[in-house]
Amino acid sequence: MSLNTDHIRVTHAGSLPRTPELIAANAAREADGITPEFLDLLETSVVDIVKRQKDLGIDIPNDGEYGHTMSNSVDYGAWWNYSFARLGGLEPTNVDRWADAEVHRSTPGNIVLTSFPDRRDRQKFNDAYNDPSSGILAHRKSVAQPKIAGPLTYTGQDLVASDVTNLRTGLEAAGLTEGFVASLSPGSCARVANEYYKTEEELVYACADAMREEYKAIIDAGLTVQLDDPSLAESWDQINPEPSLEDYLNFIQLRVEATNWALRDLPEEQIRLHVCWGSWHGPHTTDIPFADIISSVLQINAGGYSFEAANVRHEHEWRVWEDTQLPEGKVIIPGVVSHATNVVEHPELVADRIERFAKLVGRESVIASTDCGLGGRVHPQIAVAKLEALGQGARIATKRLWK
Repeated sequence: MSLNTDHIRVTHAGSLPRTPELIAANAAREADGITPEFLDLLETSVVDIVKRQKDLGIDIPNDGEYGHTMSNSVDYGAWWNYSFARLGGLEPTNVDRWADAEVHRSTPGNIVLTSFPDRRDRQKFNDAYNDPSSGILAHRKSVAQPKIAGPLTYTGQDLVASDVTNLRTGLEAAGLTEGFVASLSPGSCARVANEYYKTEEELVYACADAMREEYKAIIDAGLTVQLDDPSLAESWDQINPEPSLEDYLNFIQLRVEATNWALRDLPEEQIRLHVCWGSWHGPHTTDIPFADIISSVLQINAGGYSFEAANVRHEHEWRVWEDTQLPEGKVIIPGVVSHATNVVEHPELVADRIERFAKLVGRESVIASTDCGLGGRVHPQIAVAKLEALGQGARIATKRLWK
């Protein structure tokens, strides 16, 4: 997470569309396990996607999250579900939490997350969410999530080793040196159903201890780790009724402190944090304002902060940087193209968005990105067009900012 020197660098938020071959191989992997043929396909696919990112103008690419199993071409949960194959202490269930309608109610001073269908945005727009023609959650394949039935441990050593090896191979083949691998944050990890840990604090810190192994493996390989943490922002909508801001900030403070525990002694310059309000294509009218949580976000010991700033619910929040001081030596990684629409952003608009941030925090401290992962959210053709617009917009902004 070094500073820009002569141009606006470009990255993205992680997930990229998988090829039909890779999706089919992921399905076969459920039955056949990891075969040499699967590993060969995975390596070849990562090398190809790294080269394609470079060709589209991405300075800091990743492996497309190809090592994270995607169940279908439309999949909003691969960023989370991948961890289930890397954690010990889990027990399979037949519950798909995106569909499970169990209700949990919070009270003042006692926040609990309710079920996904009981989110306040989904209740407010119930007819739209339940109408398959609305486009919200359409064509999503049902995927069951496990529960915690014993002590959490990290068992994904071979899988994360494959992730970093494939990315490093792709970077070398493309003539690049800097890349990142996405990994689940402790707070997001803790949203799995729990039947073992007695307190929320025990649960979140157990997740921190387990996931730390993955963070360290990525960093030790000379790569940047991106902590995917929608739990800091998205959880607000999953609390019913709406809590007080004080209660919510106390709720996420535990997650902030556990994340810093997981990151202890790890170099900040190889850590970036991704915050979002959830990637599903819904109204999002009950999202918490970024200004309400930005102080909490900046407490996390990362060198860069990635956040949504291009979709129509959050684009106006670039103004929070008028009143927020970015710590010295750190960078922001704002989304300047969105996963939430099929409309492809014009490069001039992308450049305008970049310039807004550069004027507030400095041109050296802005890395242009996407709001969230494009894989599983938009069609592959559209994803490519959005990344192309991202690269073009960054070049336009560079010419304006380095006159």
